[in-house]
Amino acid sequence: MTDDAKRENAKPKGAGREGVIDRELEDLPQELRWREWMGRIEAVLFASPIPVGRDDLARMVGQGGAVEMLIEDIQGELTGRPYELVQTAGGWMFRTKTQFAKAIKAAADLADQSLAFTEMEMGVLCAIAYHQPIDRAGLKDIFGKDVSRDLLARLRFKDLIASGPRSPRPGAPHTFVTTEMFLVTFDLQSLRDLPELELSDS
Repeated sequence: MTDDAKRENAKPKGAGREGVIDRELEDLPQELRWREWMGRIEAVLFASPIPVGRDDLARMVGQGGAVEMLIEDIQGELTGRPYELVQTAGGWMFRTKTQFAKAIKAAADLADQSLAFTEMEMGVLCAIAYHQPIDRAGLKDIFGKDVSRDLLARLRFKDLIASGPRSPRPGAPHTFVTTEMFLVTFDLQSLRDLPELELSDS
């Protein structure tokens, strides 16, 4: 057997293969090894929307990493935090503590309210998106009536529109443009991703 072959056989099983996780972490001191195992388990649980079973968690740690003890240490560090690590449905998962349920519901309600649009608000927002920069006179041309300053203020408050360059009309009124938040809200990479307008033949 050649020296290269001997060195290859001497490598730990799985070493050098892409995607293989080093479970034993023998190069780390015991304390750092334990912290790394805790971090792996916490990361897996944090990323999973469903409970993770013991066997799956055990694949993240070496022979010296008792999953139950690692879970207990993670739970101990969560004291005083608004979420906890619990065992449920044959596995473990993170969940928020019950005393914070009202705060979570209130935040969700506020988020729903902030993204709710009237039909007119949505119409004006679409008009600005497709015709920006556009001023109030331009919006009036589209809708056949004045668009209220209050409506525009609500869209600005939601950070969906902002002031654009001055219009070339007499008096150089402000124009309106959409914002980065507009793109995020409607899951667009850029304004080029807006659906094409279907123009009527009339």
